[in-house]
Amino acid sequence: MGGGWWVEVYWQADKVYLVSWVFWLFVSIVLHELAHGFAAIRCGDRTPIELGHMTPNPLVHMGPASLIAFALFGLAWGSMPVNPSRFKGEYDDFKVSGAGPAVNIGLALVCGLSSGLWIALAGGWVFESMTVPDTLYGNVQTFLNLGCTLNVVLVVLNLLPIPPLDGSTMLANLSPAYNRLLRHDNAMGMGMLLFALVFFYGAQYLWAIGHWTNSLLVDGVLRMLAPGAM
Repeated sequence: MGGGWWVEVYWQADKVYLVSWVFWLFVSIVLHELAHGFAAIRCGDRTPIELGHMTPNPLVHMGPASLIAFALFGLAWGSMPVNPSRFKGEYDDFKVSGAGPAVNIGLALVCGLSSGLWIALAGGWVFESMTVPDTLYGNVQTFLNLGCTLNVVLVVLNLLPIPPLDGSTMLANLSPAYNRLLRHDNAMGMGMLLFALVFFYGAQYLWAIGHWTNSLLVDGVLRMLAPGAM
């Protein structure tokens, strides 16, 4: 890709990829945060309701800093306010933190399996008479493949035991030693440093895992529906 604003660059290079990226980024973030909120409510904390965060509005979940990052770089994140002191169960922190990645796992599975089904049917693998025009075939495949890959990346990233990611809260709820480590004065600063290192030096590996998982799901569907074509 050449230089310039990312929206303009992708609009010129691949409009379908751009639209798919915006759609899946917003949907994945919103559903991830709503999952945290629903889990918190079930665990006895009504903070998400009281602060008006149980809404599908992405502007509420993302906030100014995330929206600016999205406008400038095409990247974003979200947050869901919860109050762990209101939780009723011993492992509610784990449940609430794990709810977000669980939704992303579900989205990845739906997209990956749907992509395989689309290829099998629309590509004529099962019924030759059901083939669709190449443009439509490729556009839908791009949309579904990106949905799966992006959500796998979000799962792997969020499960890393690095504050403030979900994985750190989940591990802290299970490990008193790690919980004490997170209470250190420098824990958040070190966490942000580690996150930056992962983001800048590990992004390619995260995307590789996402692409590999998507391919695994697609191949699984194709082997089941059209084993003779593999």
